[in-house]
Amino acid sequence: MEEQEKQPEQTDVLASTQKIIKKALDKLGYPDEMYELMKEPIRMLTVRIPVRMDDGSTRIFTGFRAQHNDAVGPTKGGVRFHPNVTEKEVKALSIWMSLKAGIVDLPYGGGKGGIICDPREMSFRELERVSRGYVRAISQIVGPTKDIPAPDIFTNSQIMAWMLDEYSRIREFDSPGFITGKPLVLGGSHGRESATAKGVTICIREAAKKKGIEIDGARVVIQGFGNAGSFLAKFMYDAGAIVIGISDAYGALHDPEGLDIDYLLDRRDSFGTVTKLFKKTISNEELLELDCDILVPAAIENQITEKNAHEIKASIVVEAANGPTTMEATRILTERDVLLVPDVLASAGGVTVSYFEWVQNNQGYYWTVEEVEGKLEAVMVDSFDNIYKLSRTRKVDMRLAAYMIGVRKMAEASRFRGWV
Repeated sequence: MEEQEKQPEQTDVLASTQKIIKKALDKLGYPDEMYELMKEPIRMLTVRIPVRMDDGSTRIFTGFRAQHNDAVGPTKGGVRFHPNVTEKEVKALSIWMSLKAGIVDLPYGGGKGGIICDPREMSFRELERVSRGYVRAISQIVGPTKDIPAPDIFTNSQIMAWMLDEYSRIREFDSPGFITGKPLVLGGSHGRESATAKGVTICIREAAKKKGIEIDGARVVIQGFGNAGSFLAKFMYDAGAIVIGISDAYGALHDPEGLDIDYLLDRRDSFGTVTKLFKKTISNEELLELDCDILVPAAIENQITEKNAHEIKASIVVEAANGPTTMEATRILTERDVLLVPDVLASAGGVTVSYFEWVQNNQGYYWTVEEVEGKLEAVMVDSFDNIYKLSRTRKVDMRLAAYMIGVRKMAEASRFRGWV
């Protein structure tokens, strides 16, 4: 990850997000005032969290919570624990969450949170103290009708359970709708853990139809083997696709005959890494340029840039990660007739099933996994079709079409409220 940050084309995620939002609002005919409202979160909280460590010392952690726009409804978005979390990144991700909610037509605005820490170097108890401290610090601005957190990078259902418990203690009543991505026994939803990958799988299937590619026998490369990447590899493998390449933070594996995904899933560690077990690996750069039908960047941002966009051999690129393709690379791929399904659409399965979880919490009635997956299927197919049609009728790339649809509902709600 450090090497990635030294690359000269490392893009300012907030600036690039703002550029596309400006373009989308201009295409839709909104005035500059609407862009001024949308370009930054309406609320940004920075907190300091004192935590007693296992050795008796006290460490002070910095955390953030951004709420982009609550004109449509409460804000919604994950909390990441990562050493490289920045205020700018959290702001940009909160805007992306607003767009995702607009794309899949949820009654939410976007939110995002993060704590600068490395959970890989912390004990179970230290993680619990950080999680509870974060909730205490932001409790005034979150809640089932205000802002609803969820898991993100290096956070999981256990961390959500601690956060839920802390919030319930502060508020002195049980509030399962305060947070999503919880364990099932605490009001979590069936299908939530695999929801992002399931949404990506649906987008791959719909994109393949447009390109006339059969999933059964299609050659697939997946960059990243964490939560989304591993579930996705399994879904593709089970559907008959030949997964010829996967990668993690330490390198990549390639087999033109297809990798044994079940074997790799059995061998990976708790952080999703498996390549260290193999002597013959390739670099992430080589992985992206493999000859394949479908390429899925499911790792970190800025992986496909103007430097390697001409070398991408896939017919379809589906972004499971946040911001893996730069704006210039998007232009190059679109000109080369590569069908690029943008992150704000492809990875919207997670927030969609989080919404389902929140609905189930609010009504106190819980759905089967078949009901959840059926509803997710309908939402994702409808959203894909809307964006694909708009990109064709307005002659814009899929990313701009997605932003236009994503921003429209929020802009309309802001206008009706009289904010602009």
